[in-house]
Amino acid sequence: MSTPGSPYLTGNSVADERAAAAPAATADAARTGAPKASAPATGWSPAGVRSRNWARLPLGLIIPAILLAAWQVASSTGLFSVVQLPPPAMVLGAAGELLGRGELGTHIAISTQRVLIGFLIGAALGLILGATVGLSRIADALLAPTIGALRAVPSLAWVPLLILWLKIGEDSKVTLIIIGAFFPVFTTVSLALRHVDRNLVEAARAFGLKGVRLLTTVQLPAVVPAVFSGLRLALAQAWLFLVAAELIASSMGLGFLLIDSQNNGRTDRLFLAIVLLAVIGKLTDALLGLAEKWAVKRWA
Repeated sequence: MSTPGSPYLTGNSVADERAAAAPAATADAARTGAPKASAPATGWSPAGVRSRNWARLPLGLIIPAILLAAWQVASSTGLFSVVQLPPPAMVLGAAGELLGRGELGTHIAISTQRVLIGFLIGAALGLILGATVGLSRIADALLAPTIGALRAVPSLAWVPLLILWLKIGEDSKVTLIIIGAFFPVFTTVSLALRHVDRNLVEAARAFGLKGVRLLTTVQLPAVVPAVFSGLRLALAQAWLFLVAAELIASSMGLGFLLIDSQNNGRTDRLFLAIVLLAVIGKLTDALLGLAEKWAVKRWA
């Protein structure tokens, strides 16, 4: 057996000394105030509320509820006349009237169809040309100045030209919405592709990727968030251009309902058209937001 002062210790004595030293080290750490692992917080915090999906909808409805209450107060106290600001009940009654006659659903369906067709075509063209300009310096030098100049043309300036070229049918209306949806996608995609990490592109080329395969495998997935930002802007722009599009000798649609109500002094229907444009526009944006979350998880 080894003596306490012996420099040679057996395996058992070393283990015994370590076991004996462990409680002492724990006591020393407690005396010196060593940090302990903290239990996960279970209390309320603003960040925790914001991170919960169930809290987003009630929080998002606070401002609309306040605006609706202010609208009711302003119309019922005589601050504005009924012609200037009809109460919400009158607007709801106008909706019921049009719904009973079968017109409201037709207005909504026609406008939604025009927006979706124009948005899909405009976004596809914006994606193709934006990718071309973003990836090619020659295409950038050739196309970017002209497209940038056309982007500055107001939406109503296209109306007489489209009537002259495409007459007053659906083609002219959808074409105007295509123009509105094209520019946001083109701008965001072209700018985003110019800022893709060059080291990432060179590494992909080293593995033999080039051309369309390089674009779809590396470059576009790298700019997925920017692409969807452009798509959401394009969708909003498509709804904005819808009203201008339905100025072109339209007889149905929410833009027509808006303009016809103004001409006939039906402020209740005018407010109804505005509310419907806001609600349907938000719903379509929310659907695109769901697609964005899926795409970001899939590619980004």
